Amino acid sequence: MQPVTLVRRDGAEPPRLAALPPLTLYIHVPWCLRKCPYCDFNSHEAKGEVPEARYVDAVIADLEASVPKVWGRRIQAVFIGGGTPSIFSERAIDRLLTAARTLLTVAPDAEITLEANPGTFEQAKFRGFRDAGVNRLSVGIQSFDDARLAAIGRVHGGDEARRAAEMAVATFGNVNLDLMYALPGQAPAAALADLRTALAFGPQHLSAYHLTLEPNTWFHRHPPALPDHDAAAAMQEALEAALAGAGYENYETSAFAKPGRRSRHNLNYWRFGDYLGIGAGAHGKISYPDRIVRERRFRQPRAYMDAAAAGNAVQESHPVPRADLPFEFLMNGLRLAEGFPTALFTERTGLDLAVIAAPLARAEDAGLLERDALAIRPSARGRRFLNDLLALFLPEAETRRTV
Repeated sequence: MQPVTLVRRDGAEPPRLAALPPLTLYIHVPWCLRKCPYCDFNSHEAKGEVPEARYVDAVIADLEASVPKVWGRRIQAVFIGGGTPSIFSERAIDRLLTAARTLLTVAPDAEITLEANPGTFEQAKFRGFRDAGVNRLSVGIQSFDDARLAAIGRVHGGDEARRAAEMAVATFGNVNLDLMYALPGQAPAAALADLRTALAFGPQHLSAYHLTLEPNTWFHRHPPALPDHDAAAAMQEALEAALAGAGYENYETSAFAKPGRRSRHNLNYWRFGDYLGIGAGAHGKISYPDRIVRERRFRQPRAYMDAAAAGNAVQESHPVPRADLPFEFLMNGLRLAEGFPTALFTERTGLDLAVIAAPLARAEDAGLLERDALAIRPSARGRRFLNDLLALFLPEAETRRTV
């Protein structure tokens, strides 16, 4: 199979980066026990035996081919996501992490996260993940309520979710629990009950996501009855207040952490750092002194494994056009409650802040943005209406596409 490489050039002077940003590694495992009806990620239901060994071989080949792009740079964090990576064996995860450490320079104190589904929890298996080097577990709980879990198509029940949370915290020193709210038939009190159950386990990090009906999902084609806007807003406010009262910082739109426990890998995204994306359908962003390149691997697992074995799993690669860089930076940086240091815009895009002076002024006048000599941040109103804030920075006369 011949890889297809698409290169975009807009004719403008390229950005100039004085220094390269931090780098993390993302490894995608595309299989899950069952495709959830709300999920728009590149995940495929495991039908029969998953080709675990062949897929790990492909990922290692992909890593080997990618080494020249990041030669000499240190990996600050590793995130193994999916899909459901915890359907893989301890040996497979050990092979992946051993290859990463062998081929790349991984920082000794790197945060290494594995995503897990409560339906895959086995105590010995998860100890094996820890022994392989995983030091942070992210568990997709979503809810502890059997009826709500059934309504969103999860493969586990409330009892499994509770056992998984308990086992995760007992096995790993750093745990994230994912919750969702505004679920079909859910009342604000029920959403708060889910959160209180999660807090009782003492996780270091919590993610709380509003259920949205994404395109190309079953729920988008067959939408369930969801709580109205006022009920969803009441849930969000109650969750945020309860988390603040429990000592969690709402440092990003949907992320809450105990002090010192923010997700390093995700923070690197929001600060417009670089990430090498390996695995079926994985996206990556790699900076060079004169350009910033977006990559995408082949999406279908079989196509990806064939391409990786042939020496190039990258289906698409293109430099980010200069006109798109401000929006791409702000789409990430303004998700953070604290915003970003003013100097970071130039450090990460290679552009002068003057290129966004006009939309910055409009956003400030609209009460969506706050800034001073040191930092630019969304206001409380801007955080509530983030899409409206970001729309002010969309490049004009540019037909955008989703990357």
